[in-house]
Amino acid sequence: MKSRWLTIGIVLGLVVVNYIDRSAISYAASDLRDEFGISAGQYGVISSAFSIGYMLFALLSGPLVDRFGPRRVLIVGMFIWAAATVLTPLAGGFIGLVLLRIFLGAGEAPCFPAATRIASRWLPIQERGKALALIGGVAVSGSLLVGGPILTQLIAFTGWKGMFVILGIAGVAWVFVALPWLKNSPSEASFVSDDELRYIREGQVEGEETGHESKADWGKVIRNRNLWVVGLGYFAWGFMFWVFMYWLPQYLEHSFGLSIQAIGAFSVAPWAAGVVGALAGGIIVDRVYKRTESIRSRFVIIGVALLLAGASVAPILFVPGNLTVALICISAGVGFGFITGGIWWVASIDAAPTQPGTAAGFADACFALAGIVAPTVVGFIVSQSGSYDGGFVVMSVLCLVGATAMLFFTEEQERHPSDAANPPGESADVGSVR
Repeated sequence: MKSRWLTIGIVLGLVVVNYIDRSAISYAASDLRDEFGISAGQYGVISSAFSIGYMLFALLSGPLVDRFGPRRVLIVGMFIWAAATVLTPLAGGFIGLVLLRIFLGAGEAPCFPAATRIASRWLPIQERGKALALIGGVAVSGSLLVGGPILTQLIAFTGWKGMFVILGIAGVAWVFVALPWLKNSPSEASFVSDDELRYIREGQVEGEETGHESKADWGKVIRNRNLWVVGLGYFAWGFMFWVFMYWLPQYLEHSFGLSIQAIGAFSVAPWAAGVVGALAGGIIVDRVYKRTESIRSRFVIIGVALLLAGASVAPILFVPGNLTVALICISAGVGFGFITGGIWWVASIDAAPTQPGTAAGFADACFALAGIVAPTVVGFIVSQSGSYDGGFVVMSVLCLVGATAMLFFTEEQERHPSDAANPPGESADVGSVR
C-alpha cells in the first residue's frame, strides 16, 4: 500500500469512530427518556447541544490544525470525546446530558478540518476528490450504515450504558493505532519513498507542502465568495443529514411502530444509499475536474445533487403512513445528498490552499449550525403537531435554496502550481478569483 493511502486509511478509521459515537444517542433515546425523564423537546435540545460545541470548536480547531498540524490536535480531541462518551450514562439528567454533548462536539470538531489538511498535504490534486469522498462521504454514511446494527446489538448485549463505555474505549484504541503512522505531511514521515514524495509534490500548488503554518489569515478565508456559498449549501444539506441522524430511529419507531431491533435493520437502507452516493460523487468530481479543470464544476455537481435530494423527500408528504415509500424517499434523499459528501472539503482546499484547515473549519461550522437548528426545529414540530411532515417541508426548501446558490452565485477560481513547478519569473498568486 502506498504511504499516502495508509494515512488516508487511518483518517477513515477516525471518521467511523467519530460518527458512530455521535449517533449513538439516537439509539439510546428511549432509554435516556426513561432514565432521566427526557421529553421529545428536550431530546431535540440535547441533540443540538452536540453541534453547539462542534460549531464553536470547528471555527477554533481549523486555525489550530493549520498552526500546529493535524496530528496533535486530533489526538487531544479524541481523548476529549472519548471521555465525554464514557461519562454519558453518568450525566444525571437534562443539564448533564447537554454539557456532555457540548464536550463531545468540541472533541470531535477537529476531525474534518484536520482530515482536509491531511488530504491537501498527502495527496496530489487529482486524487483528492476520491479520497475526500471516502472520508467525508463513504466513511460517514458507512459508519451510520453499520452503526445501527452494531449499536442496537451492543444495547441488547451490554445495555445502553455499556454501549457508551465500549465506544469510548474504541476511541482511545484509535489513538494508539494512529500514533506511529499519522504525520502532518509526507516530508515528516520517514516511511515515504522519494518517488512517492515527488509524485505528491508534482500535484500540489504553492504552499501545500508545509506541515503547519506560522499563523492563520482569517481575512483571506472569509473574503472568498465561493466559501460563503459552500457554507450556505453545507447548511442546507446538513439540515437533512442531522434530522435523519438524530430523528430517523424515532421517526421509524413512532410512525410505524418498529422495535429497536427492526429500527437497526431498516435504518441500513438510507446510509447504504449514502455510501453509493458518496462513491459516485468522488468519481464524478475528479473526472469532471480532470476534463474541464474548472473549480466551478464542483459547485454545479453539488447544486444538482441538492436539487435531487430535496425533491426525493417531498413524496413522503403525499403518501403518509407507508413504510416502503418513506424508506425509498429517505434513502434517495440521503443518497443524492451524499454525492456532495467529499466535495465540500475539496472546495475548502480550493478556497484556501495554504490554510485548508481554517477554510474547512468555517465550512464545518456552517454544517454544525444546521446540527443546532435541525434537531431543535424538528423536536418543536413533532411536539406541537405530532407529525414529521413539517420537517420534510423545511428540508426540501433548504435544498432548493442551497442548490440555487451553488448554480448561480459561484465564481471560477484559479489554481496555480507550486513554486517547484513554476518556471522562473511566473506568478503563483494562489486562490485569486476572476
